[in-house]
Amino acid sequence: MRQPTIIAPSILSANFARLGDDVARVVSAGADWIHFDVMDNHYVPNLTFGPMVCEALRPFAGEAMMDVHLMVEPVDALVPSFAKAGAGLISFHPEASRHVDRTLAMIREQGCQTGLVFNPATPLEWMDHVMDKLDLVMLMSVNPGFGGQSFIGSTLPKLREARRRIDAYVRETGRPIRLEVDGGVKTDNIAAIAAAGADTFVAGSAVFGSPDWGGTIAKLRAAANSGSG
Repeated sequence: MRQPTIIAPSILSANFARLGDDVARVVSAGADWIHFDVMDNHYVPNLTFGPMVCEALRPFAGEAMMDVHLMVEPVDALVPSFAKAGAGLISFHPEASRHVDRTLAMIREQGCQTGLVFNPATPLEWMDHVMDKLDLVMLMSVNPGFGGQSFIGSTLPKLREARRRIDAYVRETGRPIRLEVDGGVKTDNIAAIAAAGADTFVAGSAVFGSPDWGGTIAKLRAAANSGSG
């Protein structure tokens, strides 16, 4: 039931002075998606990008999907703005929405795929009631707010449980849901992360901090494919 591997470099680790060029370069280097971390200095203790930046970068991404991760509170007011700015997928944290089902429906109504994001200490039970509206489940393997953090090992058993729930749903409905991991993904741990069930991988400093983006993306993909069996 595993879907093809997706590598989604996070531009949080790119050079902010040349974001457009970095997005174009990393797509040319083999990135499948561009991960766009939106932080509001409210839900998380950092401030990053808004819809205007997403809109400005969309042409540089080419065929790569803009994977917009909203670490904001409240969520609903920003969904139409990011959809209009070129987001292909919009994910958010359930704690940041008063009505998770309604927020997911709003994202779909805007023509985007939907994602629900779980912090390290957030229980997976939220997903059980909205599986019919999900295209992606994302597990944070660091605490949200800053790039460059180390992978939290307890994410692996949580990934296995998320994979079990997703697979059970897919067996019932035939509709696939991706399982994404965000935080501390490197060439030396992505195989274990894939073995635990992930098929979509956010990698920031591992890619943008390497001297050879194409080589690093290729290594990440090969290791993930070997881990997924």
